Amino acid sequence: MQDQVTELAQRGKALLPKERSRLVDILLESLHEPAIAEVEAALKIEIERHLAEHDHGEAESIDADEVFAK
Repeated sequence: MQDQVTELAQRGKALLPKERSRLVDILLESLHEPAIAEVEAALKIEIERHLAEHDHGEAESIDADEVFAK
């Protein structure tokens, strides 16, 4: 009896090249999902911190025109 991974690999090999490529992309993406979720959560915290600093006048703001001029 074959294990599930070997069976799936054999079924995958029967796909057209374009379909196999898509399958590989989906599987590779799935390996990074937890890391992406962690990064997004950390970014959300950082954005909220920056917004709170700005709302409390603790952050220095620079006008967009000045930024683009530089």
